[in-house]
Amino acid sequence: MFQGKFAVKENLRIDGAFEGECIQVENLHIGKTGRVKTDINAMSVVVEGIVIGNITASARILLLSSARVLGDIKTPELIIQEGVVLEGKCTINQFDIQDTKKYIESLYSNQS
Repeated sequence: MFQGKFAVKENLRIDGAFEGECIQVENLHIGKTGRVKTDINAMSVVVEGIVIGNITASARILLLSSARVLGDIKTPELIIQEGVVLEGKCTINQFDIQDTKKYIESLYSNQS
C-alpha cells in the first residue's frame, strides 16, 4: 500500500492499494484489484475495484460491474453497469450549479 497525495498530469492506473489526502489526475482507472481510500478529482474515472471517498469528474465516470463505491459522485456523465454497488449522493449536470436543489425547485416553480 502507498499513501500520500497524487497529482498527475495525464493517466494513472491503480491496481494496488492507495490511501491518502486526494488524487488529482486527468484520467484515472482503478483496476479490479485496486483499493482506493481518498477523494478523487479527474477529467474521467473508470472504476472496477473499491473506492471509499468522493469522486468528481469533469467529463465522465464509468462504474464497471465489479465496482464498489462508498462516497458521493459529481460528474456530467455517469455510466453504471449491472452489478455495481454504490452508496452515496450522485450529482449529474453539464454545468457548475452551486445549489442543484434550489435550481431545480426554481425551474419547477416557474412552470406554473
